[in-house]
Amino acid sequence: MHTKAPENRQSSVRVLPYALRVAVAGAAMFGAAAVAPSLAASDYPTKPVRVFVPYGPGGVGDLTMRLTADQLSKEFKQQFVIENRPGAGGIVAMTEVRRAIADGYTLGEMGNGQAISMSLFNSLPYDVLNDFVQVSVTASFEMLLTVPDNSPYKTLKDLVAAAKKSPGKLNVGAINPGSTQNLSAYLFAQVTGADYTIVTYRTTPDLVTALLRGDVDLGFDFFAALQPVIGPDKVRIIATSGDERDPLLKDVPTAKESGFPDYVVTSWNGVAARAGTPVEIVNSLSAAINRGLAAPDVQEKSHTLGIDARGSTPQEMHDRMAQDIAKWRGVIEKAHIPKE
Repeated sequence: MHTKAPENRQSSVRVLPYALRVAVAGAAMFGAAAVAPSLAASDYPTKPVRVFVPYGPGGVGDLTMRLTADQLSKEFKQQFVIENRPGAGGIVAMTEVRRAIADGYTLGEMGNGQAISMSLFNSLPYDVLNDFVQVSVTASFEMLLTVPDNSPYKTLKDLVAAAKKSPGKLNVGAINPGSTQNLSAYLFAQVTGADYTIVTYRTTPDLVTALLRGDVDLGFDFFAALQPVIGPDKVRIIATSGDERDPLLKDVPTAKESGFPDYVVTSWNGVAARAGTPVEIVNSLSAAINRGLAAPDVQEKSHTLGIDARGSTPQEMHDRMAQDIAKWRGVIEKAHIPKE
């Protein structure tokens, strides 16, 4: 596979048992100043809760967490305040959470982006699985595999066959090196066994422009980002990356249905707290998130954005994180993507 320069422009995982990670005191990491005070779950929260988001305002990750924070504010009758800290693969935001007292008043949004960071960076100021306690998944969203509307490729099999016939001739595009979108393109090349030229763009508008011009034969991004340009004379979706068909795109087959059962990509976000946060608070937050996301108005809003808003148990989020760390490490190593 070829990698084209942008046109606009491992650490080991030590997995402790879940119950032990929840119970570990914060003092071992940062000293007495970080120890969580004795706090009953029935008293929580008595003041506003800060929620650090590793994305800028308006993106799908930010919108997901704002929906979640609104529901938590209603549930607990206390404000859950979003603080955007984009950049550096989520390191900036989650470093704030790790520095905080383990009392449940500082939360962070994390998901498969942090799983990717575990293998993309030479070193991190934290261990994703052991320095944080997972609370609940909040949302999942799949990748759309898109072509220009006038593309000769009507199906994913058509495109892959053309790529195999002319190795390196077809351009596939995605944004941000190391992002889920970008690594999805590498995974696609690995799964299909064809040779493409992977072109990296800084933003979704840059990718869309390239698609509309015909500079890119296949683009990877999320529904919320591509929704405005889906339609005649614009962009056409030939497959989605989820396990099942998207309810908003019932006529579009998954990559699995298209003959590539190993190509499944589901990006996701969730809520985490610092390790040592009292288990009663973790469980209370998890239960509230699950109730809040199930509300009909939240489901309606999330569906219009192509988001599957659905909670989980803390253990389920932990397991999903561990599985994604292993999955994306394999993609990164096989693609020989240099660490940062």
